[in-house]
Amino acid sequence: MTGYTAQPYEVTVRRRVLCALFAIVPVALAATLGSLATTPNIAPWYTGLLKPSFSPPNWIFAPVWMLLYALMAYAFYRILRIPEAAAGRMFAIALFVLQIILNASWSWAFFAAQSPLGGLIVIGLLWIVIVNMLAEFIQLDRLAGWLIVPYLAWVTFAAILNFAIWRMN
Repeated sequence: MTGYTAQPYEVTVRRRVLCALFAIVPVALAATLGSLATTPNIAPWYTGLLKPSFSPPNWIFAPVWMLLYALMAYAFYRILRIPEAAAGRMFAIALFVLQIILNASWSWAFFAAQSPLGGLIVIGLLWIVIVNMLAEFIQLDRLAGWLIVPYLAWVTFAAILNFAIWRMN
């Protein structure tokens, strides 16, 4: 990071706006693609599945995901604003991109393909990538890393729920 100097105000504002766009667009795209796969398969397929007693009501998923997507986007924005020469920045970005692809893919595997086993495989990979992404984010920006913790917690819960649904059906 030696040799990095602050840029003029106009360039900094431009960079912030671009970073915000690059942070929001993939998250919004994943949310939209996930919704396209999920919504038409809730009834009758998902509602007809056997679920464990700890399965939350369907109405809770949308607000939880809205909050998690907002936290993800802000965490990613913070990483994108780090100087490009910073060690680990590109790897952290790559992990974010991979996890957001897996995030959207889970809805297609579980809901669109109506495959709890497929969902379980995808969410297992997603969990591994999130753990690694969190570790990278914390090294680059402590707050960005902490913003990912609720996402990891929810995906851990979702993986347990996914496993239970697979076993019961």
